[in-house]
Amino acid sequence: MKPGTNARDLKEQVALTDLLSRLGYQPLRRSGKEHIYLSMLRDSDTKPSFCVNDSLNVWYDHGTGRGGNLIDFGMAYWQLSFREAIGKIAEVIGQALTIPLSPKIERRHAHKLPHYQVEDIRELGNNEVIAAYLNERGLWHVAQDRLKEIYYYVEDEKKLRKQFFAAGWQNEQGAWEVRNPYFKGCLGHKAITYIPGCDDRVAIFEGYFNYLSWLTENSFAPDSIIVLNTATLAQSAIRKATTFDDISLYFDNDPTGRQITAGFIQALPRAIDRSYQYEGYNDYNDKIKPKYRRAKVSRY
Repeated sequence: MKPGTNARDLKEQVALTDLLSRLGYQPLRRSGKEHIYLSMLRDSDTKPSFCVNDSLNVWYDHGTGRGGNLIDFGMAYWQLSFREAIGKIAEVIGQALTIPLSPKIERRHAHKLPHYQVEDIRELGNNEVIAAYLNERGLWHVAQDRLKEIYYYVEDEKKLRKQFFAAGWQNEQGAWEVRNPYFKGCLGHKAITYIPGCDDRVAIFEGYFNYLSWLTENSFAPDSIIVLNTATLAQSAIRKATTFDDISLYFDNDPTGRQITAGFIQALPRAIDRSYQYEGYNDYNDKIKPKYRRAKVSRY
């Protein structure tokens, strides 16, 4: 990593659209603040399905159901660790990213959603878009009582408000982790999600949707649950898991998932990698989608 490179400065100073341009990718179309590309994370993409919100400086790949901020993209694109991705992005941008800011790069804060306000929290079933999104992921029925509809607005520097909605769940800090077809983020401080169950067994997932996918096949499992909500919180999850005797790991079958798994087993040798249960798929949700997403949504 270059001297002076800092993750916070990187996310605030570098526009994802600028990084993509330097990598040779240009959007095929634009819609407001949305820049839409052929996915550079998948060779099979023939229709533009990789979206970048230029205002929030975040991305979402519809083909994989994954998204995040600038560094999350670097980890996925180059299949690197968090720290390695920071160094690689700085290398591509061609600077050490120290203050003062480069005049060519706009300072970004929106990835933290600092000017947001949650206006309403509802049970599932009031919003057709959220219902269709969960049904497409094969999670509509299992999501009942485990997800909420979150309605919020984000205020820009000109005090103009934009209304948003998403499916959401809370993390340990009480913040709402939110997902919709176009955005993956957190309203507040990022943290793991912990769902208490029995005292000696815990199942650990990178994402909440993979936890819900696991539930479709393990509806009566008594395990406590830990969801990282982001790969960068692996150490927090390891600390949380230390009190459990039986530790099951359900991370993605990709380089990042394997790296997290290896880190857990190194720290907690009794942990068992259960990713063989969805062998041949990237994650648990990819396994269950074909089976469950055709199920009829009972109500919108």
